[in-house]
Amino acid sequence: MKWTDINDIAIELSEAYPDQDPLKVNFVDLRNWVMALPGFDDDPNRSGEKILEAIQQAWIDEVS
Repeated sequence: MKWTDINDIAIELSEAYPDQDPLKVNFVDLRNWVMALPGFDDDPNRSGEKILEAIQQAWIDEVS
């Protein structure tokens, strides 16, 4: 997975962290959790606030 695989990342996060409220996750934790996902293989420096916001929103949509 790459940073741009936003929906796939959101699905993986919802499965890996079922007890977490994505609204309450800070971007530092979110970035670390994404990078720790199995199959994630992208440059850590390619993440930015806009990508993290998109991932967070997709995760919110996934669990709603």
